[in-house]
Amino acid sequence: MQYIGHLKERSLKDQMAKDPTEVIRKAVLRMLPRNKLRDDRDRKLRIFPDSEHPFADRPLEPYAMPPRKVREMRPRARRAMVRAQKKAEQQEQGGNDKRKGKKREVEAELTE
Repeated sequence: MQYIGHLKERSLKDQMAKDPTEVIRKAVLRMLPRNKLRDDRDRKLRIFPDSEHPFADRPLEPYAMPPRKVREMRPRARRAMVRAQKKAEQQEQGGNDKRKGKKREVEAELTE
């Protein structure tokens, strides 16, 4: 088969018939950043075409993510969390927001 301009294409159906693991491998590789570690990650990637694999004897253990500390969060998320905590504290104390009170006082002075 001759390819015009050296363009080689294969449909998914043909590729799955030839080598189904290559479809997954290319999909994963294209999601990885193109840097020095990409080749190492490619070498470590194990794809098994069937449901049988050498790790079948090990039971799957669910991994529970530990709660994140405020220090580990991004600055914007951290600020939002701190604001929410302060707002909750103010509501517990029953204090009104100072800005709203001043605005009402100014409106009252203007109407008088």
